[in-house]
Amino acid sequence: MVTVSFASWKRLLRPKPLIQQFEIRDLIARAVEYQKGLRRAKSELAPPDPGWYPWDSFGTVTLLDRMLTGPRRYLEPMLGTDPVLDIGCGDGDLSFFFESLGYRVCAIDNPPTNFNRMSGVEALKTAFNSSVRVEPIDLDRNFQIPIRRSGLALFFGILYHLKNPYGVLESLAAHSRYCLLSTAITRFAPDQSGVNHLNVAFLAPGDGLRGDGTNYWIFSEAGLRTLLDRTGWEICDWMVSAAEDSVLWNAQRDERVICLLRSRSFPALPATQLVDGWHVLENGAWRWTERRFSLTLAQGDCRVALRVTVPGNLATPLTLTASVAGETIATHMIPAPGDYEFAQHAPAGDQVLLTFEVDGALPPDAADSRERALVVREIEIG
Repeated sequence: MVTVSFASWKRLLRPKPLIQQFEIRDLIARAVEYQKGLRRAKSELAPPDPGWYPWDSFGTVTLLDRMLTGPRRYLEPMLGTDPVLDIGCGDGDLSFFFESLGYRVCAIDNPPTNFNRMSGVEALKTAFNSSVRVEPIDLDRNFQIPIRRSGLALFFGILYHLKNPYGVLESLAAHSRYCLLSTAITRFAPDQSGVNHLNVAFLAPGDGLRGDGTNYWIFSEAGLRTLLDRTGWEICDWMVSAAEDSVLWNAQRDERVICLLRSRSFPALPATQLVDGWHVLENGAWRWTERRFSLTLAQGDCRVALRVTVPGNLATPLTLTASVAGETIATHMIPAPGDYEFAQHAPAGDQVLLTFEVDGALPPDAADSRERALVVREIEIG
């Protein structure tokens, strides 16, 4: 048997520098391996009180091979460069997994109803030196989605815990392009009359469902489809599966839906056009810039962030300035080679030309005839 230290797992669980595109079976295989490493890493950490989140956060992921069809079996084209939103994150297992694939992630949960009051996700974030954004939010109390844009929302096993599922889904549709959702449904009323064809939802009594007072609503399949339609979602893929180990209404076996949804109200980003000072795209992922480079925003009044790599053979320290119409809007110091994120707020207006300038660059040489300043890995707008 080969033993792997926590330090080794910490290295493995850190995010990779570039997003890779996986067919869903490959992604599931990676998830299974990641889960093994995560369990081992947890075993070497002091558990939070009263313990680690006890339910399998990866269980729904393994069903995606049966549910997703066609081009949707590749998640990366759907997400683009937008972050993943993990709602009801538990200990953040899926958040850290998607981060390991190269995605930015925002993890949300509600401390009073989280198993260990979110001390588990915070402990792992610290242990892994993770950049996952962790936000304590109660989705039933005047909440705001903490990020403006998400390529994919993970919404597993949350819907029946919400007092206002309509409002949450409607708000989520305004912030997320796609959503992977799983939830329990019912074919029968408590008196065992059939309701699967009716647009209905049942409000749970005071002790909730199955004795869980945090459960509020359960929908029929038709009711769930109607709810999703009316809150701005289009159903892309849909699968119903039995949950043999769960009983509803004291007799009926539980059923669950897992589905991929596409928002009809997710706002399209204003078009951004690279103008001067950019070299060709390399490896489908990054570009060299010249010392001076620029881009045009269809609409201003937005945050523009560059994620860049400063090469090791470029003399530092350096200064990167951002300007619009000759006026400097931000100045960034580059103390040493490495990876950086430089963000600035572009002023309002149409067709805003944003110009960047570095006070140093690699000159053309025998190996490369181009002037090279920075490697831009990603541009985030919004």
